[in-house]
Amino acid sequence: MSTPEESGTAGEQHLPERRSVTVRRAPKYVPFLVLGGLLGFGVAAFLAYGLPGDESYDASAVFGFFMILCGAGGIIVGGVAALILDRLSVRRAERAVVESVADAGDPQES
Repeated sequence: MSTPEESGTAGEQHLPERRSVTVRRAPKYVPFLVLGGLLGFGVAAFLAYGLPGDESYDASAVFGFFMILCGAGGIIVGGVAALILDRLSVRRAERAVVESVADAGDPQES
């Protein structure tokens, strides 16, 4: 079977190739992790400076302690949220049929 490239005749048309693809919107993980960490730092600041605490501890030391705990917890929560949204996007994926189009500078089409 000959293809249009091998035939050498100018009268044959190039048939577009059709493929079935899956289209979905997947979340980016890094923004979710960063946002979770920032929210964790905000919660740590609220716990250290917003609530009354023991006077024997410095507020900045309390903030540092809670920053580690709440920051790590926020990163984990952000990652779990991204995974849940990724699973939902797999369920909502749609099938589409695409076909190739020759480039404008393709010498075979002229």
